[in-house]
Amino acid sequence: MSPVSVPSKRHGALTAEPLAGTPALPDAEDRTRDRVLGAVLEHGPVSAAELGELLGFTPAAVRRHLDHLERGGVIEVKRVAKAGAGAGRPARRYVLSSQGQSKLGDDYLNIASSALRRLQELAGEEAVRDYAVERFADMERRYAPEVNDAGADITDRALALSKALSRDGYVASAHTIEAKAPLPAALASVQLCQGHCPIQHLAAEFPVFCDAETEVFSRLVGVDVRRLSTLAGGGHVCTTHIPTGRPVVREPHGSSEQPNSPYEESNNQQERP
Repeated sequence: MSPVSVPSKRHGALTAEPLAGTPALPDAEDRTRDRVLGAVLEHGPVSAAELGELLGFTPAAVRRHLDHLERGGVIEVKRVAKAGAGAGRPARRYVLSSQGQSKLGDDYLNIASSALRRLQELAGEEAVRDYAVERFADMERRYAPEVNDAGADITDRALALSKALSRDGYVASAHTIEAKAPLPAALASVQLCQGHCPIQHLAAEFPVFCDAETEVFSRLVGVDVRRLSTLAGGGHVCTTHIPTGRPVVREPHGSSEQPNSPYEESNNQQERP
């Protein structure tokens, strides 16, 4: 006898899912596990409880699938501090591993890589760079109001950027590094880390994507920043060094008609007679 099933709706489609306590056929088990994997891809970093709510699974069922996927190396756990939770233990959030991204995205990755290589052949490297810059322009537009609301302080702006990145699934964190004597105060900084990159394999072939993202970070926080490591380059995380002790900010980017950041405005006002 076939297991009793109920319809489950996701993205407008109805699929059959076994009721709790009924045996699942191997192919049904695989389909269910693929749904869990797809949900981690779409919503990660995401908790087991959130996945259960999204997919209509019991906590025990979703954890069973997550454990299986984690053992297989296609997902991994990131410890993410919940906003407003104080100094408590970071929550467990699931994201795709590099192996998992390859499992789900090989076809799309191959198509994207092939298209970019062809674009490079026909129009040169500058065309690829233009595409990368355009891709991150939307990130800059969306993040700018949030970062600007953080005020003129570079550390506060870096923290706001970290929160925005985490909300978009980059599993970001920001660590303040103080410059204590005998080190000069100018060495103070924030280390912005990203534990997940949705285009990691593409950026490994075309590092200009990392360069374009770094330039966006620099404009958003208002100082020159430096990339210390990238996932695409083999690093454990993407790490961006953001200096906070420098007295002079970078030159405003783009047209003179583009408004300066609050940090730039405050410095300009101080320099006026």
